[in-house]
Amino acid sequence: MLIQSPKNEKVKQWKKLLTKKGREQSGRFIVEGEHLVNEAYEAGVVKELIITETFRSKFSETKFDSVPIQIISDPLGKMIGETETPQGIFAVCEKKNETKGDGTRFLLIDAVQDPGNVGTMIRTADASGMDAVIVGKGSVDIYNSKVLRAAQGSHFHLPIIEGQLTEWIAKFKTESIPVYGTSLHKGESMYTVAPSHPFALIVGNEGRGVDPTLLQQTTKNLYIPLYGKSESLNVSVATGILLYYLRGTDGFSQRLTEN
Repeated sequence: MLIQSPKNEKVKQWKKLLTKKGREQSGRFIVEGEHLVNEAYEAGVVKELIITETFRSKFSETKFDSVPIQIISDPLGKMIGETETPQGIFAVCEKKNETKGDGTRFLLIDAVQDPGNVGTMIRTADASGMDAVIVGKGSVDIYNSKVLRAAQGSHFHLPIIEGQLTEWIAKFKTESIPVYGTSLHKGESMYTVAPSHPFALIVGNEGRGVDPTLLQQTTKNLYIPLYGKSESLNVSVATGILLYYLRGTDGFSQRLTEN
């Protein structure tokens, strides 16, 4: 059945998922576009597919035969979509509500509010082999549509946990995992520490940086040396540099020597 009315109950439910309150109340969120829909389906979190009339002509239902599919008019697709040119396919997904972070490499995000930055950091944590991302209070909702697009599916590849950073810092210390804060003015050069297998890195708000109370609890606070005239780096860029530096090469240099 083709859904055309914005007053349809299904449409009303989907529109609620475009808000943080709606996502929190339902425990669900929407992803948009073929890539993210496929990533969500592979992760087993898709509860419902939504496709527009135009997209239907190039859509193969075989892959999604176990998922309910709703067909909507193109105007409704633009209403639900949050990109300038919606692709015409959406998925209603169930939140994982991760609470456990097992492993030895972690990224902690303190009050970062730009969705593009948070999504990029999640994607970078995924690419650099982190075991989990811990997102503290004051940060943008991790299921915000811009965060999801910037992360490019990494939400479905590693645990992303919303929690109290002070509790996680204490946990890491009991497990002998060094915790590195980031501070441009009160830290030490990142080159004062050697790459190590276990570590946790805390990055902070675009303007204020990491909360001083968190910096007091860390093993050491670091900064990235700046060689030009810029006063600082974008937080997501700085995160990428530090994650890759701290994780090291995993024996890559040694293998080159051996060969």
